[in-house]
Amino acid sequence: MARLLIVDDEIHSVEGIKAAARWDKLGISKVLTAYDIRQAKERFEADSPIDIMLCDIEMPLGSGLELLAWVRENYPDTESIFLTCHADFQYAKQAIQLGSFDYLLKPIPIPELENVIAKAVAKKEKDNKKSEYSQYGQFWVQHQPLLIERFWLDILNRTIPSRPEAIHLAAEERNIPYPKGMLFVPLLIVVKRWHKVLNKRDEIILEYALRNSAEELLMKLGEYGQLLPINQGNLLAILTFETWSDYELERLRKSCETFINSCNQYFYCDLSCYVGHPVHAYELPSVTDQLLSFDRNNVAFDNRVHLLNGQLAEQFPSNEPELPLWSVLLSENAPEKLLEEVTVFLERSAHATSLDAKRLHQFHHDFLQMVYSMLHTKGIQARQLFSDDKSVEMSQKACRSVKEMLEWCRHIVAKAAECLRSVERSGSIVDQATAYIVQNLDKPLVRDEIAKHVFLNPDYLDRMFKKEMGVSVTEYIVRKRMAVARQLLSKTALPVHAIASQVGFSNFSHFARIFKKHANRSPLEFRHEEQAGTSREKDR
Repeated sequence: MARLLIVDDEIHSVEGIKAAARWDKLGISKVLTAYDIRQAKERFEADSPIDIMLCDIEMPLGSGLELLAWVRENYPDTESIFLTCHADFQYAKQAIQLGSFDYLLKPIPIPELENVIAKAVAKKEKDNKKSEYSQYGQFWVQHQPLLIERFWLDILNRTIPSRPEAIHLAAEERNIPYPKGMLFVPLLIVVKRWHKVLNKRDEIILEYALRNSAEELLMKLGEYGQLLPINQGNLLAILTFETWSDYELERLRKSCETFINSCNQYFYCDLSCYVGHPVHAYELPSVTDQLLSFDRNNVAFDNRVHLLNGQLAEQFPSNEPELPLWSVLLSENAPEKLLEEVTVFLERSAHATSLDAKRLHQFHHDFLQMVYSMLHTKGIQARQLFSDDKSVEMSQKACRSVKEMLEWCRHIVAKAAECLRSVERSGSIVDQATAYIVQNLDKPLVRDEIAKHVFLNPDYLDRMFKKEMGVSVTEYIVRKRMAVARQLLSKTALPVHAIASQVGFSNFSHFARIFKKHANRSPLEFRHEEQAGTSREKDR
C-alpha cells in the first residue's frame, strides 16, 4: 500500500479530492494534506516515506516546481503529479504525460484523477520490484541520485582522472558500486531550437518534461542508465547492456526515433540524438567530446539519429557560392532571385558535401562581405544598417544550422533591398535627413550622426544633399539654425543666450559670430531693427 500527500492552498479543493477518490481501490493506505510548501516539507520530514505527491503549481510561499526540486533532492523516490487551473498549459500537459509524472487541469474529473494515481502506484510498485534485483537499484534507494550524478559528471569533466584505477578509487571513496570491465554506451541528446517563444515557466516545464520523457523512453533500454545535464540544456544518457550487438543498436536507434517524433509533436522543438559505441568509463570523456564535436558540425540534419561511426552524407567535391552573381542580383533589386539562389546552394551543399560548421562559418563571412561590399558602392554603411538587436542575434545563431543560416540570409537581404530602394529614391533619403535635422536643431548635430541615421556614408550623403538642396549637410544645418534664430529674435522676448541654446549652440560668442556672418549684423542689432520695423508698421 502507498502513501499520498495532497499539497494545495485551496482547502475546499483538498478536502474534495480527499473525500471523492476511492483510495482503498487505488492501493493508497494513507492520505496526508498540506496547504503550502512549508507544511509539505514538514510532512515529508515527519511522515516519510511518501510515495506520491499530488501538488498544485501556484501557491503562497513558493511554487509547486520549487517544491518538486526540493523533493527530488531529498526524497527522490516520490512520484509527483501536478495540478493547475491554467488552461494555456494544455500542450505541456500532453508533453509531460510522456514522462514519469502527469499534469492535470482543474477542475479535475475524479475518474481521470484516479486513473493517473493508479498509474503512479503501478509505476512505483514496478520500480520497487526492479530495485530488489539490482545492485544499482539498491544503492539508488539508499542514497540521493545527486551523488551518482556528481560521480559521472566528475568523470566527464575529468575532475576524476581518465584512468581505470582513479575511477575505481573514486567509486570506492564514494561507496558507489562499480563492477570492473563494465561497458557504457553514451547517447547525446541536443535540442536544436524551440518552435515557440517560451516564457521562463513554460521553458522550465518543457525542459523537465523532455528529461522525463527521455527517462521513460530511453533509459529503460539497458541494464542500467544515468541521464546527465551537459553543456547548457543538452542531455547525455549513459547506458549499459548485458550484451551489445547490432540488434541492441537497432533497438536503441528506433527508440531514439520515437523519442524525437514525440518531442517534435509535444515539445515543439527540433533535436538530434548522437549514439556512441560501448566504452569503459575512463574512455567516456573522449567519446563524449567526439559526440559534441559531431553535433557542432551537424549543421544540416536535425530530427535524426546519428551514429558516431556513421557519416552525415556521402562526400562529393564541394561547390563555391557564386558571390559575383549574387552581388549583381542584390544591386539590381532582385532579392527574391538572390534568395532562391542562396537556398539552392545551401540545400545542395548540405546534401551533397557534408556541410560542416567550419564551411557554414566561412559561408557566413563570404555572404556578409558580399553584402557589405555591394552596399558600400552605394554609399550605405552596412555596419549601421545591421547593428540592431534582431540582426545581431540572428547573425550569432546563423552558423548553428542551415535552417538558421537561411533565416539570417532572408533577414539581411530584406533589409539591404529596402535600404537600396530608399537610396534610389534619393529624395526620400534627403527628406529623412532634413526631418531629423529639424527635430534635433537644439542638439549639437554633426554630419556623421545624420549619415548614421540614414545608414549612408557621410561623403555620399553630402553629394546627395548638394544635388537635391544645393548645399552640403553642414551648411544646411547652419542655415536652418539661423532661420529659426531670426524667427525667435523677431517674434519672442527670449534672451539671446537662450535663443542660442534653442538652436544648438552652447557657446554664445560662437553663435553671435555665425549669426553676424549670415545676417551682417549681431543678434541684438537684428532684434532692434526687426522691432523698430514692426513699430513703424503699427504706426501706419
